[in-house]
Amino acid sequence: MKIELIAAGTKPPGWVREGFNTYQGRMKGDCELILKEYPVAKRHKTGSIAKYAKEEERAIRDLIHPRALVIALDKSGKSLDTETLASEMSGWMNEYPLVQLLIGGPDGLSSGLMRDVNRSISVSLMTFPHFMMRVLIAEQLYRAWSINRMHPYHK
Repeated sequence: MKIELIAAGTKPPGWVREGFNTYQGRMKGDCELILKEYPVAKRHKTGSIAKYAKEEERAIRDLIHPRALVIALDKSGKSLDTETLASEMSGWMNEYPLVQLLIGGPDGLSSGLMRDVNRSISVSLMTFPHFMMRVLIAEQLYRAWSINRMHPYHK
């Protein structure tokens, strides 16, 4: 199975790349974690959030595969603990060759895009910078994967 993280921003700080790459490199064998970036809409003093969201939605839709399970990471989504994520991930592996997780930009994901995803998951009720979410979700995916493999990472 492949998991694609479709993430806002194309120039993350080095620590973000390093953190993501660490967990990406640990997932070997039956699960591959791939990062696909899309540019964040350029903000202007006279611009609107709706305009930025629509621009980012177009970029995201260009990256979505028609047969993928598409999951939005959004604070209004369903909250999961790590063990439940591991169970769900096991199900994904049996049903889908490709799962795509969406991380929105500074204003989140557009309402149009949220209507079209298969489901949404909340990582936290708190708001995190979109670059930081890459590292957080990569770690949680690795942890869930390690639980399913009975690897000692999750103690």
